[in-house]
Amino acid sequence: MTGRWGNARLFWAAAAVVLALDVWSKRWVVHHLIPHVPRPVVGDAVRMTLAYNPGAAFSMWLGPHSRIIFGLFAVVALGVLWRIYRQSQRGDWVRVLALGLAWGGAAGNLIDRFTRGSLGVVDFIDIGVGRTRFWTFNVADSAVTVGAVTLALVLWREERAEQAAQAADAAVAAAAPSPADQQVQSDSAVPGA
Repeated sequence: MTGRWGNARLFWAAAAVVLALDVWSKRWVVHHLIPHVPRPVVGDAVRMTLAYNPGAAFSMWLGPHSRIIFGLFAVVALGVLWRIYRQSQRGDWVRVLALGLAWGGAAGNLIDRFTRGSLGVVDFIDIGVGRTRFWTFNVADSAVTVGAVTLALVLWREERAEQAAQAADAAVAAAAPSPADQQVQSDSAVPGA
């Protein structure tokens, strides 16, 4: 998968798969689970527990207008992710995949935020031991997290490679003779100089 078309196919395929899984899973849990009643999947460690989150990640709450505020943040995030994707180079498949995952997840939660009204986003993945539980989350949250962490690692690696290239260029420049040294060498090479 090379070139701009390969990038586009990968980006949109990742976003579409995340979005489809997110929408389907949220519909399934809403129709099959009772809110706040855990259904064990892997003992007590992994459960499905339907919860509605009117705030943002980790149940952040900014008052009665949280849905609109976080919805606007999601729209801005979609724009930023799209712009970063458009700047991706050919063969940058890890970056493009990460951006597609994050874009699909952000779109999934945005759709949920505005179709469920004041109830908020559907969360249902419940991980923990006994009463010690992680925040309940969903497929979209997982995709955003995996995409964001992967993108951060890609950008970190690119920054390190750029710094190494700059250091190598500086070392080459420092080792190269200066124009004055070159002039002295050429003057001494001329007989009678």
